[in-house]
Amino acid sequence: MHFERQEVLVNRDCPAVTIPYGSPVTIEEGCFAQITQQLGGSYTVLVEGNLYRIEGADADALGLTPTEASQADVPDGPITAESVEQAAWALLATCYDPEIPIDIVNLGLVYTCKVLVAGENLYRIDVEMTLTAPGCGMGTMIADEARGKLLTIPGVDEVKVDLVWDPPWSREMISEAARLEMGLL
Repeated sequence: MHFERQEVLVNRDCPAVTIPYGSPVTIEEGCFAQITQQLGGSYTVLVEGNLYRIEGADADALGLTPTEASQADVPDGPITAESVEQAAWALLATCYDPEIPIDIVNLGLVYTCKVLVAGENLYRIDVEMTLTAPGCGMGTMIADEARGKLLTIPGVDEVKVDLVWDPPWSREMISEAARLEMGLL
């Protein structure tokens, strides 16, 4: 995957989150920002030597068209635990680490994704995931993004995303395709 970095002038004050700490900030109008990553409905930008994540809904501050978060793509027909699980894995693959241009599924960060029947035509999804480093301040943000996207699946009324540290993440957990893309093979 090749992304051409783009420098833009921020045309309005823009909410953002610092990477890797996860602290909310405002990038001020008039700053120059270099877009380093544009994946999963969000942007990673470099401003004055610091990395920030900007949500797709605020893309207009970068002179781009705002985008909505990924929504579930569920096949026609009755909603089943199997169709919910398929949609859940597809949506998890639209969540990206803001520093690495690989989704959390292919990075090997998602350990489990279980769909449980919660009632008639109602489902609960339990996810266990980890981070590339235990001290990463972006963990809560990535987990919240996953939770929000999973709640868009028809029939899902509850989602629990737990950050776990056992087993510890290692580079061997990255999918072969992602390792090839990252030049790790």
